[in-house]
Amino acid sequence: MLGDTVSVWPGRVDAVNELDRARYISLTTFKMDGSPVSSPVWITGAAGTYVFTTGDKAWKTRRLLRNSSVRVQVCDMRGRVKPPATRYVGTGEVASSADAVAAAEQALAAKYGWQFRATKLVDGLKGRLGRGERQEPVAVHLSLSKG
Repeated sequence: MLGDTVSVWPGRVDAVNELDRARYISLTTFKMDGSPVSSPVWITGAAGTYVFTTGDKAWKTRRLLRNSSVRVQVCDMRGRVKPPATRYVGTGEVASSADAVAAAEQALAAKYGWQFRATKLVDGLKGRLGRGERQEPVAVHLSLSKG
């Protein structure tokens, strides 16, 4: 049955095998002039539908609110993509509701464990110490297929 469901979405079979296991992806969003900007992010999800969290004032959030088109490739923690990496295309939708953010954070914590919790702790400390711009978390939902 699962094979039948996946085969309905052309191009998503590879996503199941590669993006579901990816530790980092290079997320490419687009400026107003159309030029691409890439940054590494953690994701979680399956079968072409993924989620990550970021700040509401982050540049990637601002770009997604203007243009929902995205490109994604598996990368390392510094955002370096290996040449044979498959490119996926799709859209990103920003959700700011407390329920959407909580669900995304719970899924990320399940995948990344102590690393995700440590990141949340550091972000909280920076906020209490007045370091950096105060940002509210948002969830970004990605719908991807092989491009």
